[in-house]
Amino acid sequence: MTASDGAPALPAPLRERVLAASLRARPAGRPDPLPAQISPTEAFARAVRAFDVTLGGLRAEDWALAALRDLDVQGLVGHLTGVAEDVHRCLAGDPQVAVASHIDSTQPAAARQAGHSPGLTHAEWRRAAERTLALVAAGGDLSAEVAVHGLRLPLGLLLVVLTFELWTHENDIRQAAAMPPSAPDASTLRLMTEAAARLLPQAVAQVAPSVPTDVHLVLTGPGGGTWDIPASQVSPASAEVTIVTDAIGFCRLVANRATVGTLDVHITGDPDRATAVLAAACALALD
Repeated sequence: MTASDGAPALPAPLRERVLAASLRARPAGRPDPLPAQISPTEAFARAVRAFDVTLGGLRAEDWALAALRDLDVQGLVGHLTGVAEDVHRCLAGDPQVAVASHIDSTQPAAARQAGHSPGLTHAEWRRAAERTLALVAAGGDLSAEVAVHGLRLPLGLLLVVLTFELWTHENDIRQAAAMPPSAPDASTLRLMTEAAARLLPQAVAQVAPSVPTDVHLVLTGPGGGTWDIPASQVSPASAEVTIVTDAIGFCRLVANRATVGTLDVHITGDPDRATAVLAAACALALD
């Protein structure tokens, strides 16, 4: 057996051992150069601008295309207006929005778009997004804990979650309108991958508590990085599994816009445990 260059190919078991030893000796996935650091507020502002540009590029007929669940593009934009309005309630200290359903609570904002022109829907969402930024700029403490739609987390992390959602729904709309997919810039993507890694143990505990697994996660490409994630309650000194995959692909998985089977991934360690961790990542999606 030979490799494509004519040299003898490594037997599969030996190849796995060599790759595992290399990853232990030199942590992979650290982008070079590192993307410039930006704040969660700036990441959200960039996502707002990107979403605004995408909406501005739609044809009139695109707004009626099916986009997500039973929502057309216009209804999906209305859903995001509803999300922003609930965030405003959250920042005002409304306790009811803390336990509100992400979908049910925003459905009225989605439904009321039915009688609006696309331009009015677009403008309403943009005002709501700009108000979110204004409220944060007016004194939002990014380290302060806030609660909305069953999530209780620091405001800075919430802004990254909102950034993630805007990017996800922007691509839902782009797919519906036969537009090419978009990718966040490396600085924004880095915050998104950091957030996903930080929240992954919560998803595993919720979806796959019977397979506690500590993970060495390596996300490649701009905005990627390396994380040692204690997904179990008691973390051993070294990770039980190593998962290596593309940062954008992993974010699509977390957004429930990709499946484990479609992910280009390299796994070292117990493949069943790694697959359970990756499948649990989809539970982080808000939709």
